[in-house]
Amino acid sequence: CGSAIASSSLATEMIKGKTIDDSLKLSNIEIAKKLSLPPVKLHCSMLAEDAIRSAVMDYKSKRANK
Repeated sequence: CGSAIASSSLATEMIKGKTIDDSLKLSNIEIAKKLSLPPVKLHCSMLAEDAIRSAVMDYKSKRANK
C-alpha cells in the first residue's frame, strides 16, 4: 500500500542522524501528521514505527551478544 511505503520511507528519513535511543522516540502520530494520513490509514504509520523499534531491538540484541 502506498501509505505504508510512504510511512516507512518518512520514518527512515526522520531518524537519519539520530542516536539509536532517539530513534525509538519516533511515534506513528508524528509520521501520520507529516503525511496527513486519514484515520483509516493510521495503521500504516504504526507499521513503520513498529519496524523501527524491531530493527533497533534486533541491533541492540546482536550487539549485546558480541
